[in-house]
Amino acid sequence: MTEATPFSTTTLKEWLEKETSTTLSPVQAQAKKLRDETNQAIIALNEVCKALLENSTKEIEKQNMKVYNRARALNKLAHIFIERLSKLSSPEQTTYDVLSKYNIEAQKTLIVTEVDVRNWFPRISPFFIMDRRKFLTVYDKTKQTFNTLNEFVTKEYVKTRTLQDTIQMVSELQSLENKLSNLQADIENIRNERLPIEQKIAGLEQKTGELKTAGPIDQLNLVTGEIGVLSNDLKNTLRHLQKPFIKMQALATSGGGGGITPDELRMINLYLDDPFDALVVEEVGCSTLRQVLEKLQVMLKEDKLKLKPDKARKAEQSSVDILNKNILTIVQEKSKMLSIQKNQLLASAHMDEVKQNISVFEDQTSQLKARKTSIEAHEAVKTREYRDLQSEISSRKRAIERNVLVSLNKTIQIA
Repeated sequence: MTEATPFSTTTLKEWLEKETSTTLSPVQAQAKKLRDETNQAIIALNEVCKALLENSTKEIEKQNMKVYNRARALNKLAHIFIERLSKLSSPEQTTYDVLSKYNIEAQKTLIVTEVDVRNWFPRISPFFIMDRRKFLTVYDKTKQTFNTLNEFVTKEYVKTRTLQDTIQMVSELQSLENKLSNLQADIENIRNERLPIEQKIAGLEQKTGELKTAGPIDQLNLVTGEIGVLSNDLKNTLRHLQKPFIKMQALATSGGGGGITPDELRMINLYLDDPFDALVVEEVGCSTLRQVLEKLQVMLKEDKLKLKPDKARKAEQSSVDILNKNILTIVQEKSKMLSIQKNQLLASAHMDEVKQNISVFEDQTSQLKARKTSIEAHEAVKTREYRDLQSEISSRKRAIERNVLVSLNKTIQIA
């Protein structure tokens, strides 16, 4: 297998032009020559059409009825010819695609003109004999010139199309590589914009984390955690009193008796909602709770609450333990102490300063994250364009390599 010759796009174009010069130069020269000849033929045909127009106009102005109708027909025909020829402009470039398109348009123009000549010139006869002969002479030369162009394009020039396309593809490939380089620079600039923002976000999050895990907030979290544990323990201790308290609450609010005072009802509600807060607001020794429990024992004996025996027994035992064993005394002391600590921490100037700093840092972090999201979206678009362009460049390179192998029988590899 023949070893592939490596090329960059810069060196490839110079090499390809040199390799194809012996093939393309003569063909290119012939293409330009035929382009110029067809252009001159069109100019000459246009001039003779103007002569038809001018001479027919003169005859129309004479108002000679023998010639008038034929003069008008020739005048209209000359206008049509001139309008057609004006649309057939000679191309500046002489690539195969451009010249082939020009050739196709020219052939279409000649075909419809040929039809008009055959249909209308016999009707104009026997007048304008010299004008018509002159037109036909120039027209025949024009057809011959375009026939030569048509034969060249369809038989000779088409053979060099692949080579010309390949050279054009190399030029396009260079443009794509420049675009890829610019995209890479754009992505790098976007990355350089994003990285400092990420560093700022990380710094602010670290400061926020430090404030939340140290100082008064950390102390508050510890106290709040202890309160949570204590609250759960209290709920567990008072769990057998939940149902009786709800029944007592219902009796008190519906006027069912039991001797529950408004203060006692308020404390029952509080013990149901949050036993920790209830212990905090209670006087030392839980006097209100003791009064409620004493009335509960009476209601249980009188079966006013209509509890199931098991629930009534457990409620009776819990009330006895609280009244006789003072099991809530230590818990109440701890609850009041933790509540004081929490309120002191919340009310401290240091806490206000820390909260303000956290709020500022979080606002700054939020703004930076929004900016980062916008930059990342822009970066993603550019990165996607970069990858798509890389794929297109790779495809173009492989196509050029295949074309060179087919046209020049040489194996190359584009880096």
